[in-house]
Amino acid sequence: EKEAAELGKGSFKYAWVLDKLKAERERGITIDIALWKFETPRYYVTVIDAPGHRDFIKNMMT
Repeated sequence: EKEAAELGKGSFKYAWVLDKLKAERERGITIDIALWKFETPRYYVTVIDAPGHRDFIKNMMT
């Protein structure tokens, strides 16, 4: 969160976890696909960060 704020990208703090490329962080865009998997007591969760347009996000959620 601190690093994102220092570059003026505070609103990208959650994307910052998955955006590893320098260009992704500087420009605030996703260039490469990234996955993050974790479990809760009731669910298996996979967070996927992929390039795309915000208007299509509602069609991507499952």
